[in-house]
Formats: sequence, structure tokens, C-alpha cells
Amino acid sequence: MFAEKPVLEGSRVTLRPVGPEHAEGLYELVRDPEVRRLTGSQGEFDFEGARRWCASRAQHADRLDLAIMTGDGYAGEVVLNALDPANLSCNLRIALIGSRVFGRGYGTEAIELVLGHAFGTTPLHRIELEVYAFNDRARHVYKKIGFVEEGVKRDSLLWDGAWHDCVIMAMLRPGWQVRRGGLA
Repeated sequence: MFAEKPVLEGSRVTLRPVGPEHAEGLYELVRDPEVRRLTGSQGEFDFEGARRWCASRAQHADRLDLAIMTGDGYAGEVVLNALDPANLSCNLRIALIGSRVFGRGYGTEAIELVLGHAFGTTPLHRIELEVYAFNDRARHVYKKIGFVEEGVKRDSLLWDGAWHDCVIMAMLRPGWQVRRGGLA
């Protein structure tokens, strides 16, 4: 479903298929302490691993990894993964490179572009995501775009000795169509 890796252009960001040229930006992203907390990323990361990861993204027809690019360069990534073709659903995840790009609308536009692509060019019916309950900024953006909170995975993240809930949210094709002024 995601064999084609498009370039998607918006007014603030351009989404490009992730490739080896994005390894430096990804490595910076996964090393940022605030980004790690917001995404619950607790593993160790090295530059060579980031390079290999970026170089292998084009080989996967079951996921779409896109680099978020601005006039200043790499700003993060937005990904459609965990494809369930039988149920026409997948997961969305996004990570911005750090505080220097937070609050500029890049994430909102990137998500809207990828949703437009997914619901406009594939048969997908459902796109879901998970966000930690403490990430108020992201939850606000997801709700603004039209994601609906569906449930909570209690105590799903242990971070610095404290447990945190994970909120499950989803967007359905009919909801996307109504928000865009089309028929449901």
C-alpha cells in the first residue's frame, strides 16, 4: 500500500521519503532529551544505526517514512506504519527534532499532508496513534486536526521512576472527508 514514496508539499513543510541524507537529523532527533521523553524512547542510539535505518526505509512497502523538511532543513519525521491491510488501518507517529521547531505549525501541517495522502490515494479507513497523557501540546494538535480519543492504556510508560498513561486516538476516513468538506 505504501510502495510509492511521494513528496508532499505544503506551505511550511515538504515531506520527502526518508533516505540516508536524513541520518544526521534523525540522530539529532533521537538524542534530544525532551523528544525522547515525549516519545517514550528509552533505547540507545548511534549514528551508524540511524544511517542504516534511514537507508532502508525505501525498501518497505508496508510503511511510509517521510522526513519533514523546512527552509532550515530537517525538522523531524512523520510515519505511517503497523499497516493492517485486512482492516484498512495503520498507525501514525511523528517526532519533531526539538524545541527549536516546536510551536511553528510544522507538525500540524505534516500530519495534515500525510492524512490527505493516505485518505486520498489509498483505501485506508482508520489511522490511529498513541500519545502520552502528559503531552498536552500534541494532544491539542491531534484533536484540532480531528483525531478522537478512544481509550487509555494505563501506566504504559515508566519514565524516571513514574508511570504515565498512553492515550489512543484515531481518525476515520468519513471524519476526514467531513472535515475537508467532502461527503462521508
